[in-house]
Amino acid sequence: MLTDHPGWTDSGVRVVRTSDGPRIVSAVTLPLQSWDGTAGLMVDVYDPVNLGEGVPERLRKVLYGRGPVARLRNPDLWDALATAIIRQVIRAGQARLMYQRFSAAFGESVTRDGNRLRAFPAPETVLAVSDAEYARLGMAFKRRPLRAAAEAFLDLGDKWASLPPTDLVTQVQSVHRIGPWTAGAAVADHTGDFSRYPCGDLAVRTCAAQAAPGLAWPDSEPEFAARWKRCTTTPRELSTLTVLTLALGGRRAQEYAPD
Repeated sequence: MLTDHPGWTDSGVRVVRTSDGPRIVSAVTLPLQSWDGTAGLMVDVYDPVNLGEGVPERLRKVLYGRGPVARLRNPDLWDALATAIIRQVIRAGQARLMYQRFSAAFGESVTRDGNRLRAFPAPETVLAVSDAEYARLGMAFKRRPLRAAAEAFLDLGDKWASLPPTDLVTQVQSVHRIGPWTAGAAVADHTGDFSRYPCGDLAVRTCAAQAAPGLAWPDSEPEFAARWKRCTTTPRELSTLTVLTLALGGRRAQEYAPD
């Protein structure tokens, strides 16, 4: 189970916002390839057997060696958008700390099996947080984009939820400070379709280079993204390649599983 979302804790649990309210889930007990219609939880499995010969052999060998990766779709589009905004510009570790700190300060509390966590704050709460509180949490530079996204989501969230991924990527970019990178990352998180993910992202480039250091990947983001897409022939294959590569540098639930 890939635990890349900043809501995952070091003990491998996370609060997800569902239609039934916030719920704590565990990375080591989520069933694979499952759909929980009541809670709206979906776990996708990305298998290297779905990679074609266009993927460089050196990289494909590494991905085969690591095996399939499961990932929980983010059931809440608002959380996915807010998470992508928090991730803008900063490193993954800093984004994780910021997300969890903001949730602890203003999110709705939920308890299960002795675990007490907080969900990411609702859009209404994000709008009500004072400038001083954003500054106190070291999030002053996230204040305006989060508020703009919250206002837009309260107005358009129901409409966005009905859109296919391609249209959703376009529509959310109408919000101030949401560009192609943020839109693609949010939609990938929410739908599980990582063919929408900004595959020229530094994380993808770094993991690809470390996995197969002998390959001459382009240095620039646009050129890398174009080459990356040419390695695959279908959106499903592109999604699989991107998730498996990100997982090389990401955290997996095996790290948290008991001996």
